[in-house]
Amino acid sequence: MSKKAIFAEYLKQKTMATIRFNALKETLNRKPVDITSNQRRSEIFAENVFNQSAMRQYLTKDSLKSVQQAIKKGSKINRELADQISTGLKEWAIKKGATHYTHWFQPLTGSTAEKHDSFFEPIGDDESIEKFNGEQLVQQEPDASSLPSGGIRNTFEARGYTAWDPTSPAFVWGSTLCIPTIFVAYTGEALDYKTPLLRSLQALDKSATAVAKYFDRKVTKVNATLGWEQEYFLIDKALASSRPDLTMASRTLIGHSPAKGQQLDDHYFGSIPTRALNFMRDLELESIRLGIPVKTRHNEVAPNQYELAPLFEEANLAVDHNSLLMDLMDKIAERHNFKVLLHETPFEGINGNGKHNNWSMATDTGVNLLSPGKTPMKNLQFLTFFINTIKAFHDYEEIVRATVASSSNDHRLGANEAPPAIMSVFIGSQLTKVLDELEKVKDGKLSPQEKTELKLNVVGKIPEILLDNTDRNRTSPFAFTGNKFELRAVGSLANCADPMTTLNAIVAKQLKDFKVEVDQLIADKNLKKDDAIFNVLREYIKKSKNIRFEGDGYGEAWEKEAAKRGLSNNRNTPEALQAKISKRSIDLFSELEIMNKVEVEARYEIEMDDYSKEIQIEGRTLGDIARNHVIPTALEYQNKLIENVQGMKAIFEADFDEMAREQMNIIKEISGHVSQINKNVQDMIEARKKANNIEDATDRAYAYCNEVKPYFDTIRYHCDKLELIVDDELWPLTKYREMIFTR
Repeated sequence: MSKKAIFAEYLKQKTMATIRFNALKETLNRKPVDITSNQRRSEIFAENVFNQSAMRQYLTKDSLKSVQQAIKKGSKINRELADQISTGLKEWAIKKGATHYTHWFQPLTGSTAEKHDSFFEPIGDDESIEKFNGEQLVQQEPDASSLPSGGIRNTFEARGYTAWDPTSPAFVWGSTLCIPTIFVAYTGEALDYKTPLLRSLQALDKSATAVAKYFDRKVTKVNATLGWEQEYFLIDKALASSRPDLTMASRTLIGHSPAKGQQLDDHYFGSIPTRALNFMRDLELESIRLGIPVKTRHNEVAPNQYELAPLFEEANLAVDHNSLLMDLMDKIAERHNFKVLLHETPFEGINGNGKHNNWSMATDTGVNLLSPGKTPMKNLQFLTFFINTIKAFHDYEEIVRATVASSSNDHRLGANEAPPAIMSVFIGSQLTKVLDELEKVKDGKLSPQEKTELKLNVVGKIPEILLDNTDRNRTSPFAFTGNKFELRAVGSLANCADPMTTLNAIVAKQLKDFKVEVDQLIADKNLKKDDAIFNVLREYIKKSKNIRFEGDGYGEAWEKEAAKRGLSNNRNTPEALQAKISKRSIDLFSELEIMNKVEVEARYEIEMDDYSKEIQIEGRTLGDIARNHVIPTALEYQNKLIENVQGMKAIFEADFDEMAREQMNIIKEISGHVSQINKNVQDMIEARKKANNIEDATDRAYAYCNEVKPYFDTIRYHCDKLELIVDDELWPLTKYREMIFTR
């Protein structure tokens, strides 16, 4: 065979249609990777985590006490004790097979970052040691020049610091000791998600503890708790790799819906396919070893969509565990020849992925502050934190909306199984009646009879009411579900820290204001504590009433009603992000010392810039697929039809017009779609060029949103029509029916 013939064969094999065929063949021949383990999960739980049990084995009494004080009270660890801790940590990690260590942090890219350094260090001729000291544990100085800062630093100013977070335990993954850290600039501003989260937890602890002492003087600390639910798609790796859009943009930019999707509701809670189950088992085993308390797994609504959920944890640890889990999912999927899709809407026309954040507050005395008690006093405590949370959400709903905004989540909000862009709170009809009763409380002192009636007839009945009142409104962004609030609007790709930081902050601010008002009523009007609390809560119920909504959040009627109530409806990311840099937002985070003005504005700049870049990547990818794959394939098929028509003319000359009518219509239809694709791609490119020349990040994001993105739907429409017309053997891209029904 000549070189020319060999090259021609190579080009033939490289066509997208061939790649699609080979990917399908490989998938059909794939055998499940069997994962079986007779080990009890309890026996291996956190075996790769430097937790309290491991610390008791490897640390001295003084160093262990120092770490415990740092975790509980935030006290500093001195250098001498840091050296002792690092020595014990190194010995433990090496015993677990670690050869390297890394400061594991969460920069403003939305993913995790790590730079691995070896324990190995030469000390002379032919001699070496395993070295890891307190300085290396406590602080590192990674090159931060290429990580986003939102203008806090110039690109040439590379210095940034990572600092150990002892509240989140170190762990060994593979051959690396991972040390959770914060990431800050040389000038001290936060360049990560963890730093503001930790500050928000401190603010919430301070405010919530002060209020909790109204009911129990023994309370000295309040933690925010988080239980996230992670949704994802599992697609065969070969099929995912055959789609340029999944590779470049993490979602399918074209693709016609299959005849069967999720309309029969037969996938939800159905039997888990063998390949998927083996992946889940493997993921669970690795998660358990790393201390992630995974509990639940099940099929989700869409075909090949699944969900994983852990038990509740302290919020900072829960956020770290979710970030770690997303890393684990990708690595473990490789073992099983899967690709995990975390994009909020990887497929058009079927359910997308969410990450429901179940949030509550717990005291160091073991009480969930959002869980009703058996006595009126416990329920007054519950109502205090319950109503204050609703009031906080009401006052800062636009900022909460901003924390879940992204180009990927824009596709999901308002779709099936996802809440709308309008923020509202669902509490159920029975709790609504309780609040309506409390709203009638008289201003001022309550008579003994009124107080008894209120406590026994309203407050005392809450546990009974909630027994049958834990249903969820799936169209509600923020729903109370018995003993927690569920923030359903968070996207599956998101880092949980951003929405949790904001939720902690708004509740901390609200509780802080609440205590001032209650104490003022007690002092100025000589009211008893319960009377003062009831009076303030009554006003909060009135002021926050507009945010409560029990109906269908998808309907047009709710949009109109929400507008009357004065609620925001920021439908896209550029609109939603404006709330982040409002005076109200900056004042909130500054007052609580969570973020200063520079840090808030930096995050806004980064998120606006990310939005533009993500739409830019999608536009470039869509243009490439449309012009280099779809149009050539359509023209190739059209040429075959033209040859067919020409042959028919020679055979059926007399009846040609009637015999070839349908073929001619298809030829014309293909031409029409090709023409529209080409025109809209060219117009999109011109719009993108104009957007790229805009220097201001906000204006550029709006240009991409309003001038570039609208072309996507039009181009997609015509490409999807061609998918239904063109010969299946010629079509270059793996189809939906082939991707989402693989087993």
